Amino acid sequence: MALLMELKGENPFKIRAFKNGSQALESLGDDFHTLIAQQKITDIKGIGKGLAADIYELYETGKLDALEKLREEFPSTLFELFAVPQLGPKKIKVLFDVLKISSLVELEYACEENQLIDLKGFGEKTQDKIRKGIAFLKKTKGQYLYAEVIDEVQRLIEKMQDWREIEEISLAGSLRRKKETVKDADIVCASSSPEQVMKKFTTMEEVGSVLNHGSTKSSVILVTGLQVDLRVVTSQEYPYTLHHFTGSKEHNTEIRSMAKKMGLKVNEYGVFKGEEKIPCKDEREFFSLFSMSYVEPELREGRGEISLAKQGDLPDLIELEDVKGFFHMHSTYSDGRNSLEEMIQEAHRLGMSYVGVSDHSQTAVYSKGLKEQDIDKQHREIDELQKRYPDVRIFKGIESDILNDGSLDYPERVLKKFDFVIASVHSNFSMTEEAMTRRCIAAISNPYCTMLGHPTGRLLLGREGFAIDLPSILEAAANYNKVVELNANPHRLDLDWRMLDHARKHKVKVSINPDAHSVEGISHLRFGIAMARKGMLTKHHVLNTLDTSHIEQYLAK
Repeated sequence: MALLMELKGENPFKIRAFKNGSQALESLGDDFHTLIAQQKITDIKGIGKGLAADIYELYETGKLDALEKLREEFPSTLFELFAVPQLGPKKIKVLFDVLKISSLVELEYACEENQLIDLKGFGEKTQDKIRKGIAFLKKTKGQYLYAEVIDEVQRLIEKMQDWREIEEISLAGSLRRKKETVKDADIVCASSSPEQVMKKFTTMEEVGSVLNHGSTKSSVILVTGLQVDLRVVTSQEYPYTLHHFTGSKEHNTEIRSMAKKMGLKVNEYGVFKGEEKIPCKDEREFFSLFSMSYVEPELREGRGEISLAKQGDLPDLIELEDVKGFFHMHSTYSDGRNSLEEMIQEAHRLGMSYVGVSDHSQTAVYSKGLKEQDIDKQHREIDELQKRYPDVRIFKGIESDILNDGSLDYPERVLKKFDFVIASVHSNFSMTEEAMTRRCIAAISNPYCTMLGHPTGRLLLGREGFAIDLPSILEAAANYNKVVELNANPHRLDLDWRMLDHARKHKVKVSINPDAHSVEGISHLRFGIAMARKGMLTKHHVLNTLDTSHIEQYLAK
């Protein structure tokens, strides 16, 4: 409603009321359904009688007449523009009113014709950013976050495992390699009754439509929109097929090249010496044929893993069980959905030995950043919670905004109060690479900075990271003995796993943090572990695999 009203040019006070109401509901700590049942929606700060009436209407009927009437005033394609970085309602309104642009195609054409350069509020730089934003959308179209689809596909596989026709089954492709974004899902199975398997697969209740129904390969679109490809082979072919459809193009090319030098031929059906097929019962035996140690699926990207496997130098990758605690979580003190106690309770339930509380700092007004009096209040509550939950060591921290000049968000007398400080960039992403690098190195050099949070600020499939010289950042972290975060939120997964080899080279400690804004968000740790494994991290590379006493010593330095 707020977006559409802004497009229409409605009263700004009305627009603000809907914006505030939306934010109030998003950060709601109480149970929404209970408030509805008790007719207490107006008890929520920011929701008055008028807005409450709209909420009840939407809740009870599933639609809102006022919203439907507003939608009718604009072409449906206009809403494509909201996905473009740099474009908000005000700019979209100008594009619509002045240039009559109402779709992504029209916007791209207008950029090509330089129609935005002389448009009020735009200019050449903005037009260039919009053009890049459109290119980014095209590149990411049809992709999914790993976290969005992995559980859905695993449930599908678990269901298929019970079919008597299936002897072996596994996830394959980029999902098995745990790539941060994927386009589809691949499943490989072994069966002596492939046609029966395919018939069952294409008629599963999870399937929305069938793209291709073959005797050994079928492709479907699930009701959720994800494409899933199934390949059925014999049990003798299964290890080779699974390896082939798991590895990246680069990994498989390197395997074939290596095999050729050994007088062997490798394809999805086997390893052959001349016409003779070399038997292999599983993937471990497959790798041993080439005198290699087993390569975990996450590593099969063609980034040096084959050479390391031949030398027997692949590391023992970190496991989720190695993590003893974490340092990045938000509560209702700032923009979290759950209270501090609820977050601690969940950490305790998960067996964490310690947690680091890190709500937003004062400059982050959009996220209810903590003023000094809020900090003191929170610290008193932490002291009380520490008595009630002695098994979980609660560290007092903050996620401090890195200001434009690289300074942290509080004076020294306030920074002294914290056990740790996560320094993060949350504003002015458009700085040059040199300026942003200088800004972050200045923060890293601050004696009160413990770690650098989400180092590029990226949002996967939504926003590319800001320009920054990461090798220089990691070198600075090493020089100042600071930690770099691997933010495990599936929208971030930042630091990128491809940069973790630089962290290892510089001996920089990495902290895998969930950046949890709810109790459910703590479970995002598993996605950070997946990226750490792709980056060949062991538990010795990761700060939060240390036990509580060693963490206390580390933070006391």
